[in-house]
Amino acid sequence: MRIGIFGGTFDPPHVGHLLAASDAFEGLHLDRIVWVPAAAQPLKSAIVASPADRLAMVQALVGDDPRFTVDPIEIERGGLSFTVETLRALHERWKSDTALALVLLLGADAAATLPQWRGVDEVMRLAEVVVLRRGERNTAAMGHAIDTRTVDVSSTEIRARVSAGFSIRGFVTSPVAAYIEGRRLYR
Repeated sequence: MRIGIFGGTFDPPHVGHLLAASDAFEGLHLDRIVWVPAAAQPLKSAIVASPADRLAMVQALVGDDPRFTVDPIEIERGGLSFTVETLRALHERWKSDTALALVLLLGADAAATLPQWRGVDEVMRLAEVVVLRRGERNTAAMGHAIDTRTVDVSSTEIRARVSAGFSIRGFVTSPVAAYIEGRRLYR
């Protein structure tokens, strides 16, 4: 079984994340993609929504799409989220699947920080690392890469739009927009 692991802060998750995951699912012939919201990323300081809110938004984004599941493993573990620990735990959880192959899906921005990650050599042993390129072409040193659709949207822009009172329609799915509005996030 080929399982894609798609981690991130998802603050908030948006249509760009959803399209990149869809492209990876199809392009890499994955059996499933597991979305893993980080509790706290060691290389990112500007996390605004709580881990519980980000988990709920990813669940709202994924909905009942059978290609995707959401795993709260890093949020339940708490503290800083280190990919190597998550990959170890997932291998242990699924150790009875002798055909298991984990594929770690990274945006080019995250892949660029890979040399700074804890246990990077072990990460590379535990999972095939695939960079999801959105038009970036200078990622040859990062290993395997696939092209995904270029969607000019970012979580930073969405937070700014909400803060300014602008619409985020088209940036996020309707369930995510409803969650943000209902919880009054990013105001």
